[in-house]
Amino acid sequence: MTAQAQTSALTKHAPKTRTAITPTRAENYAEWYQQVIKGADMAELSGVRGCMVIKPWGYGIWELIQSELDHRFKETGHDNAYFPLFIPLSYLQKEADHVEGFAKECAVVTHHRLKTIDGKLVPDGALEEPLIVRPTSETVIGEAFANWVQSYRDLPLLINQWANVVRWEMRPRIFLRTVEFLWQEGHTVHESMDDAMLETKKMHGVYQDFAVNVAALPVVPGEKIAPERFPGAMNTFTIEAMMQDGRALQAGTSHYLGQNFARAANIKFQNRAGDVVLAHTTSWGLSTRMIGAIIMAHADDDGLKLPPKLAPQQVVVVPILRDDADHQAVLAYAESVVAQLKQQQFGGKPVRARVDGRDMASADKRWQWIKKGVPLIVEIGPRDVANDQVCVQRRDNISGQKRFVKRDEFVGSVAAELAEIQAALLAAATQFREARTRTDIQNYDQFKKFFEDAGENGYVGNLGFVRGGWCGCEDSLTKLDALAVTIRCIPDAQRAGPFTCLLTGKPADQEVIFAKAY
Repeated sequence: MTAQAQTSALTKHAPKTRTAITPTRAENYAEWYQQVIKGADMAELSGVRGCMVIKPWGYGIWELIQSELDHRFKETGHDNAYFPLFIPLSYLQKEADHVEGFAKECAVVTHHRLKTIDGKLVPDGALEEPLIVRPTSETVIGEAFANWVQSYRDLPLLINQWANVVRWEMRPRIFLRTVEFLWQEGHTVHESMDDAMLETKKMHGVYQDFAVNVAALPVVPGEKIAPERFPGAMNTFTIEAMMQDGRALQAGTSHYLGQNFARAANIKFQNRAGDVVLAHTTSWGLSTRMIGAIIMAHADDDGLKLPPKLAPQQVVVVPILRDDADHQAVLAYAESVVAQLKQQQFGGKPVRARVDGRDMASADKRWQWIKKGVPLIVEIGPRDVANDQVCVQRRDNISGQKRFVKRDEFVGSVAAELAEIQAALLAAATQFREARTRTDIQNYDQFKKFFEDAGENGYVGNLGFVRGGWCGCEDSLTKLDALAVTIRCIPDAQRAGPFTCLLTGKPADQEVIFAKAY
């Protein structure tokens, strides 16, 4: 019996454990993901097909992602700017390779007003030139950069934009693939290929640092193979994460664009020798898809689990109010604990804490915060006030025992405990990834069996990464397509060769990460 069959049999006959989220990961991973989002009250589908409403808890996570990344961008010399949402069709026509990659996903504006005919509103006022709702901004930003760059003294030009983009997804899924999503896109201009490549790799490193040290998301940094590059790019670098169903998720990319976009947009400058030459450009981006990655890497069958650095509230105090006579004393004590917590620093910032004083059952409030993934949940009742203590439960170990801690001890150690939770989430995700990464597969028959035996719900199967040699031939790509497997990246850290291609048996001079992906 395979490992997957054994797990399925155990799941079928084991007594049902009550969980806050149904179905569980083992029962239906895709639906579990949607229910985690619903249970945490993060986002919902809107009246526009494929578009989402990001609710305050979900947007709070995105604001923290923005804050952490924006700090890193500014530390590396970048300035924020904003460019138009609409891109003239003629701009896109200048960059054929780029447009080909996005053409089927573009939303097109053809009219500029409405009029009423027989009581119905219909488009009117056809535009002389259609406008594309930005799927990405290389072309429109390139037009601006052509005006801004005249001399080598204007370089490097380092710009970032926080914006929304539209790509017409046929199978949308909240935070993973939606028609409209939020992101940042960096765009830079340089004198030389070396300078531009240095920038590309620098931002590749920034994304890796953020994923590991902020999102507690272990990633494999590497370069995309040619067919997987960003349209029009010379090189694309990526960070690839493993989700709990064993699938890969591309979490952030950085692109060296060569002179392709500079040629299309006429970004030229007078170099140090006095000659007018084309510039070298880069672009790089990370989106709200990162929230989807955090959910699928850390959440469990009771809901979301947030790394403390990205939790809108790091500590939530739930008052236990059983008797009206105790209300005032318990609430006052809870507020004073929160005031002390906010004086503490975690990651160089005040601890984010609040009292949940809503008029509802304390058990219901506690479970709401569990589903939202708050790192530390504190309960305070009349006995705790009398004993000058708090009752603490960690979200990363919700099945563990609650513990009673003296108030000052808890407040004084809260930063250290948040750091422990941050590290524990990273360690758990890393351990899972390592356990699901195969390096022992030797040939195509073993490779094929691995991916075919994984099943639809990889959480209860053996789906994961395969790391091994790849020769780069067309035959190998055809075999991958047949299995719905992709090459996620050529890892930056290569093991010692020589390698044999797992798909063809030919000699290979590099190893890659193979996986099914989102």
